[in-house]
Amino acid sequence: MPRVVTFHYTLRDPSGQVLDTSAGGEPIAFLEGAGQIIDGLDEQLRGEPAGRKTIVKVPAARAYGLHDPAQVQRVLRTVLPVEGVLKVGDAFQAGPDRHAPVVKVVAIEGDAVLLDANHPLAGVDLAFDVEIVSAREATAEEISHGHAHG
Repeated sequence: MPRVVTFHYTLRDPSGQVLDTSAGGEPIAFLEGAGQIIDGLDEQLRGEPAGRKTIVKVPAARAYGLHDPAQVQRVLRTVLPVEGVLKVGDAFQAGPDRHAPVVKVVAIEGDAVLLDANHPLAGVDLAFDVEIVSAREATAEEISHGHAHG
């Protein structure tokens, strides 16, 4: 039976730099196996009891995936949905649909722009300092809806 797990976390990259944290805010709640958090973290938190503090190491392949060179493409500046000055490091949604990928400008070469559609953490091994606040069996409604309620 899947559980609803609520936890606080601090996310670090391999150098120990803090990338994100829930400290000072609300803990995160998720339904196990529902794809609400990265697979590697979901898998390693299964069965862990409330009150547990642990460090969860998630390899890139089980986090945001490996960096995919096929997601880096050269396009003409004129076809981009961005007005004004464009510079290396800018990120924007590649189309008007809210599900269009977010791309990052990695180079500008004359009239061409090199865009990277990989997730910013693709290829990065991650470490989560986790404190499990609560864990309970999911309700039938939560399971049918595919997410935690309340």
